Amino acid sequence: MPITVGQDTSKTRKTLSVGNKSFAYYSIPAAEAAGLGTFSKLPAALKVVLENMLRFEDGKTVHVDDIKAFSDWAAKGGKNPREIAYRPARVLMQDFTGVPAVVDLAAMRDGIVALGGDAEKINPLNPVDLVIDHSVMIDEFGNPRAFQMNVDREYERNMERYVFLKWGQKAFNNFRVVPPGTGICHQVNLEYLAKTVWSDEDQNGDLVAYPDTLVGTDSHTTMVNGAAVLGWGVGGIEAEAAMLGQPISMLIPEVIGFKLTGAMVEGTTATDLVLRVVQMLREKGVVGKFVEFYGDGLDNLPLADRATIGNMAPEYGATCGFFPIDDETIRYLTQTGRDEETLALVEAYAKENGMWRDSDYNPVYTDTLELDMGTVVPAISGPKRPQDHIALDGAAVEFAKYVKGEREGKETSAAAEVRWEGEGGQPEPQTIPGDQGHHKRGYVQTEDGNYQLHDGSIVIASITSCTNTSNPYVMIGAGLVARKARELGLNRKPWVKTSLAPGSQVVSAYLEAADLQDDLDAIGFNLVGYGCTTCIGNSGPLEPEISKAINDYDLIATSVLSGNRNFEGRISPDVRANYLASPPLVVAYALVGDMNVDIANDPIGQDKNGNDVYLKDIWPSSKEIAELVEKTVTREAFQSKYADVFKGDEKWQDVEITDSLTYDWPTSSTYVQNPPYFKDMDKEPGTISNIEDAKVLAILGDMITTDHISPAGSFKETTPAGQYLVERQVPVREFNSYGSRRGNHEVMMRGTFANIRIKNEMLDGVEGGYTLGPDGQQTSIFEAAMAHQAEGTPLVVFGGEQYGAGSSRDWAAKGTNLLGVKAVIAESFERIHRSNLVGMGVIPFEFTNGDTRSTLGLKGDETVSITGLEGDVKPLMTVPATITFGDGSTKEIELKCRIDTEVEIEYIENGGVLHYVLRNLAKAA
Repeated sequence: MPITVGQDTSKTRKTLSVGNKSFAYYSIPAAEAAGLGTFSKLPAALKVVLENMLRFEDGKTVHVDDIKAFSDWAAKGGKNPREIAYRPARVLMQDFTGVPAVVDLAAMRDGIVALGGDAEKINPLNPVDLVIDHSVMIDEFGNPRAFQMNVDREYERNMERYVFLKWGQKAFNNFRVVPPGTGICHQVNLEYLAKTVWSDEDQNGDLVAYPDTLVGTDSHTTMVNGAAVLGWGVGGIEAEAAMLGQPISMLIPEVIGFKLTGAMVEGTTATDLVLRVVQMLREKGVVGKFVEFYGDGLDNLPLADRATIGNMAPEYGATCGFFPIDDETIRYLTQTGRDEETLALVEAYAKENGMWRDSDYNPVYTDTLELDMGTVVPAISGPKRPQDHIALDGAAVEFAKYVKGEREGKETSAAAEVRWEGEGGQPEPQTIPGDQGHHKRGYVQTEDGNYQLHDGSIVIASITSCTNTSNPYVMIGAGLVARKARELGLNRKPWVKTSLAPGSQVVSAYLEAADLQDDLDAIGFNLVGYGCTTCIGNSGPLEPEISKAINDYDLIATSVLSGNRNFEGRISPDVRANYLASPPLVVAYALVGDMNVDIANDPIGQDKNGNDVYLKDIWPSSKEIAELVEKTVTREAFQSKYADVFKGDEKWQDVEITDSLTYDWPTSSTYVQNPPYFKDMDKEPGTISNIEDAKVLAILGDMITTDHISPAGSFKETTPAGQYLVERQVPVREFNSYGSRRGNHEVMMRGTFANIRIKNEMLDGVEGGYTLGPDGQQTSIFEAAMAHQAEGTPLVVFGGEQYGAGSSRDWAAKGTNLLGVKAVIAESFERIHRSNLVGMGVIPFEFTNGDTRSTLGLKGDETVSITGLEGDVKPLMTVPATITFGDGSTKEIELKCRIDTEVEIEYIENGGVLHYVLRNLAKAA
C-alpha cells in the first residue's frame, strides 16, 4: 500500500541519488534554507520527528507553525511543548498485547456494520507486524526434551488464539504474523524487520526515502533505538488508532543528552552498564522525555550494547533512549544481513539530512548528564525494581538487609525451624551467610536429594528476555562461564530451575557454532523455547516439593534473570525477591544457588579436587569473548535464520482457518470473546460529564505498575478469574496465564488489580486484589466493582507517584474501564498508562497543592465528586473536587486534569479513542 505524504512543496522535497536509484526525500537543510527556522543543532532523535512534520505538512493536521516550533525548541534551550501530530511508519506487536488489538479490530468490523458502514473500512493503513513470543511457558527444563515439549504444550494451550491470529492475517490488509518459535518481537525487529531508513512509493508513484519509525504494543519497543530507529511503546488502543491512520498526538518532547565517555573495563558487561544507566536516569527524572546518547564513548560501544540500553528505556522512565546513525550502525546492519541497497541508502540519507553522528556531533539538549564507562562495576538490580542498583560485591549484604526488613517483628529463624519429615534423616542445618536471626529455613526432599531451603535460596536462574539475549557478547560470555565451570566439575544446585530462552534462532546458531550449547546443557541451561518466558512471568511451575516448602515455611525464595523487569509478583507466585543480572552472572548464581553468598569475593564452589573456585576462575576475558563473537556471529547466520521468517513450523502451517471479513466469534471460547466496547454505540459522541458521588475502589501506593493493575502471569482457581474458568469446565492445568487470555474481557476484568502482591491501603496488611464492598465487608475488587455497578455507583481509584509504571499494558486501562472506574487520582502518572486511560475513556487526575492520599488521610469510606468537566474543557486544566469523609465532613481540593491535548478531549467525549475512530470511519463510509 503506498504511503501518503502531505502537500508536495518544492521548498523541502529534494532528490537523493543512491546507486542507480533516485529517491525523493524531505530535507531539513532545505527547510532551513527556505526560512522555516534553524534546525542544525537539533538532536538527531528530534530531527526524525521534524522530518515527519515536513513529510506530512498539509495545513490541517500538520502546519508550518509546527515545523517552526522545532527551531523555537532549540532557541529556548530544548523546550517548547507544542502539540504536534506524529505519524510513525509502522506498528509492532507481540501476541499478549496483539491478540486484544486484533480482537478490537474484529469487534470494530462488527461495530461499523452496526452503524451502517463497510467492514472493509477497518484495515491497518500502516504496516503491522505481530510476533508471537509471549506464549511459551517453561514447563519442562534442564533436559534435551525441554524445547519440543514446551512447544507442544504451547500449541495445546494457545490453539484458539493462533486460529484467531491466523484468521486476522488473512482477513486484514497490511498485517503480518511471525509464527511461534521464531524469537522475541524486539529482537526480530532489531535483527530483521527494521531498516533504519525506509523507502516506499507515495500516492503519486514516486519513491520516497524517510526514517524508519514505529510504535509498538510492548514498552520495550525502544530497543530498536539502538539502531537509530525511533520507536517507543504505546498501549494497544493507541497502536490500533495509529494503524488505522490516526496520528499520535504528542508534545514536542524535551531531550536529555546522556554523554558516554571512556570504555568498559575488564570483567564488566553491557548489563552492568545499563543497570547503572537506569539508576542514574531514574534519579534524574526523565518520564515523558527523550534521552539521546552521545559522546566519544559511543566509539567503543557495539550496537548490541546500545540496543541493551535502548531496551531499558521504560525502566528509566523515558519515552525512548536514542542512538544516532554512525559507522557502528552500518556495521551492524551489514552483519545482520541487510541488503546492499539499504546499507547505501542509510548512510547517504543520514549524511544528507543531518542525522549522522561524527566527531563534531554536539547538539542542543534540554539537559545533560555524563558517565565514564570505565567506572561501571559488576552489578545486579533488585529485589523489586530495575532501578535498585546493587554493586555485586555488596549484593549479599544488601540481601541480608532486605530479609531483616521483611522479617523485623516477625518470626526469627530460630522460631521458624521445621521438622524434617523425609526418609534418611534430617540434613545438618546449613549456615546462612549474613543471617542475624532473621532468616527462615526449611527442609525439602526431591528426586535430586535432601537439602535445606532458606531465605535467599535461588530457585530460578533464567537466561531470558530481549534485553540481553540479543547481545552476543553477554550470551557468548554466559557460554564460556558454563564451559569453565563444567571443566572444573561445577554444576547448578539441585533446587535451581535453570533455563535458556534466546530472543532469536540466530543465538542458537552462534552458540552451537562456538560449541557452547553443550556446556550450557551440561549445567542445566538447555534450550526451553524462543520467547520471553521468565521475563514476562512464564517461568512455569517449580517442582511441587520446592513450591510447598517455600509456601509452608514462608521462605523468601529468589530468582536471578537476565531480563528487564523484576516487579513484585511478576516472575513466579513462589518467588518474592527477583534480581536482574547479566547472562554470565545468571549462570554463576545457578552454581551458587544462594543470594546470601558474596559471589564477588567468596568461593562459589569446589572443583573436582576439593579446591575452592572463585568467580574470577570461571569468568572469561573480553578478548576470549570478542574472538568467539567475531568467529561465530556471521552475516550468513542471520540471512539463513530469517529466510522464511513468516512461514513457521509444520504446526503453524497446519492451523486451519475460515475465510471471512468478520470473525465468527465462538461462544464457548475462553480465550477470544467479542468485547462490549461498541455495544449499543450511538452514531454521535456525547459530552464529558462531572463525576458525582463516586465511591473508592482502591487506595494504592507509589510505583504501582501495570503488572500490579493487570498481571500477566498465572492465577489460582480461588481467584475470580479462576472461578470463571472452573465454572466453564476448564481444568486448572489449562488455565494458562492472564497474558494468554487477553482476548477474553471476562477473564481480564476479573484479573484487574488482582496481582498477588498489590496492597490496597483500605485494608490493613492484606496482599492481593481485595477491597471493601458496598456493605463494608472485605471482598475481591472484581466482586466489589460489580456490586457498585449494580447500584449505578461510579468509582475512583487513588494512587501515589509513578502510577502505571512498567509495561505498555492496555488491559491495565481496559480493565479499569470495565470495572466502572471513572477517574484515577494519583500524584503522578507514567506516560503510557496515562495515555491508555484516556484512550479508554477514564480520566486521569493529579493531586495539586501538596495534597496526597496520605495528607488527606483517605481510608476508602469517602465519596468523591469532581466538577468543572461539563462545558469548555481545556487540556491540563485544574478542576475542583469535593471529598466527603466517612464522618460526614468535607474537604475541597483542586485536581489537575491530565487530558493533555485537544484530541484527547475528543477521545473522552467519544468514550475512548476506538469509538472516536469508529464513528469517523462510519461517517466516511
